[in-house]
Amino acid sequence: MTLKCAFCGSRTIPKNGMKFNSYDIDGWKCTKCKEEYYDPIQAQRILLINKLRDKSYKLSVNKVKSNLVLRIPKDVSDAMGLNDKSTVDFKLKNNKEIIITI
Repeated sequence: MTLKCAFCGSRTIPKNGMKFNSYDIDGWKCTKCKEEYYDPIQAQRILLINKLRDKSYKLSVNKVKSNLVLRIPKDVSDAMGLNDKSTVDFKLKNNKEIIITI
């Protein structure tokens, strides 16, 4: 995808590793005035993650056959890109905390 700079009209080039709210995302940089444009999908996801980080969820544990299941809220799974085919790493931190890494 090619963009023209909204400020000077010059062409932009793809750029990886741009900083946005302390995250690295992709985007474009103007070759002339150096104005940067963030990938809107990646930027929106980061904004949603930042919003959800301030929320607290009380989840119920359900039983499916012999396993216990935690249901992840839809807004969290959407923001994290999870679906029913996703795998996560699960680790016990101590007797009160579990770490789940995507």
